[in-house]
Amino acid sequence: MKRAAFLLCAAALAWGQARPSAPYSKQYLKVEQYPQEENQRLLKLFEDMRVTDVSDGLDVAGLQDLQLMDPDIRPLWRDGEKFTHRICGVALTLRTVPAQERAPNFPSHEEFATWESNWYRTKVPGEWTQHVQPGTILVIDAGTRDDGICGSNNTLGWVMRGLRGIVTSGGCRDSDELVLQKLPVYQKASTRGIDPGRMQIESYNQPISVGRVLVMPGDIIVADIDGVAVVPRAKAEVVAKAAQKILDGDKAARRRLYQKLGRPDDFTVK
Repeated sequence: MKRAAFLLCAAALAWGQARPSAPYSKQYLKVEQYPQEENQRLLKLFEDMRVTDVSDGLDVAGLQDLQLMDPDIRPLWRDGEKFTHRICGVALTLRTVPAQERAPNFPSHEEFATWESNWYRTKVPGEWTQHVQPGTILVIDAGTRDDGICGSNNTLGWVMRGLRGIVTSGGCRDSDELVLQKLPVYQKASTRGIDPGRMQIESYNQPISVGRVLVMPGDIIVADIDGVAVVPRAKAEVVAKAAQKILDGDKAARRRLYQKLGRPDDFTVK
């Protein structure tokens, strides 16, 4: 028995030594950085697109049912007159993860505020916001519970940088104010807690999964009442061309029906 145990240990040791060397951590999906001029050119191709048009365009590109987020990611609010809840933009990705420590008990609010400030500085740093540009949509892989990295206050600063909207598998805080301020938010559920003691940022502008769809930095995001579509950057022009043809055909057909019904044209058929 001792000899057998010795041989097993020796074999295990030899196997460990013979294993090919590999990095302890590795990112397999390559992330590209795109010029803002190219972002704006692509976004013009998707202007006024509906998610249904984009979905049909994705079918033409051979991406059936792969790029539509789960339907439980819904708009926080809806504008039934001008459709200002609709968004189209370039994905800036963010991943948050649960914290492994909680807030201790503090004898005063002042001491809590000091601890809170340190958490924001070290675990929820804001350097990623420097990459918000005109046309950006923030897409968040929220692997956390009831905390909202987005609220009525900080989102206004992002809007000043050019943010068009937010898509998250979690949720945002201060929902009443966000509705009043008319920032398009597509989320799974509203949240209430603050970040400290609940979550931290794991990475930004890395591949993420939201609504069971892979989102790469620079992908095109289109969202409306029908949900959220993700257009892979490499297929963006093919999808846009097909989607535009479909949208133009739909407008023409509905325009003819409007005329037969005596209904005046509105912006959806022009």
